[in-house]
Amino acid sequence: MSRGLALVSGLAVVAAFGAMARARGDEARRVDAGEWCVTRGKLSAGSDGRARIEEPKVRAVVPKTDGNDVEIRFDYDGPSVETARLGSGELRRQIGLKLRAADGCNLVYVMWRIEPRAELVVSIKRNPGKRTHRECGTAGYQNLKPSKGGAAAAMGAAMAMAPGSHHALHAVLSGRMLRVWADKALAWEGEVDADALEGPVGMRTDNVRVTVELLARRGGQGAAACGAGGARGAAAEAAEED
Repeated sequence: MSRGLALVSGLAVVAAFGAMARARGDEARRVDAGEWCVTRGKLSAGSDGRARIEEPKVRAVVPKTDGNDVEIRFDYDGPSVETARLGSGELRRQIGLKLRAADGCNLVYVMWRIEPRAELVVSIKRNPGKRTHRECGTAGYQNLKPSKGGAAAAMGAAMAMAPGSHHALHAVLSGRMLRVWADKALAWEGEVDADALEGPVGMRTDNVRVTVELLARRGGQGAAACGAGGARGAAAEAAEED
């Protein structure tokens, strides 16, 4: 077979796999902010599909998405005008992702902490049989360590974030292996035992002003926290998710 024919054949295979992925819904797409289910706080959905967030605490999930793959691209404009402490009492500035968000008590978090210390933190929150913040509070959190500490250590200084800057955070959970990219650089890689969790992706912010674009893959998982009442039902059912 000539090199030219082999190249054409190879491109045809790539194109075929791409078409199959699109047909299965495997291709990540931007999900307009108007489609998010906001479980705490408020956001403004822009005409470009991005979300404008200025409140101190915002929580959201994205119904009917694959809970294993989510990316946010965001402009960081600095601290929110008002601030709110976490349920633990700590004051923190951060933005991050939710994976397999069964509800507010059982999910995986990937958080880009900005203050008081710039770092990437992966944690799993598990509270079997509980669904709302009223039921589980801040219980069930476990911070996880990467299996390749070098990547995380190398990203340490790069995690700092200044107002007026643009960033991206992308997490993919394949089986039990989680990989996280911050600004397109591998920042965290390790095992996460989330086999028992099932749910869509989402995002959260604490005490920041940001404009956010979210990309996810279509999937069969609705958002347990959303209920039949849509976003308003979600807020009531989430019972002030921390």
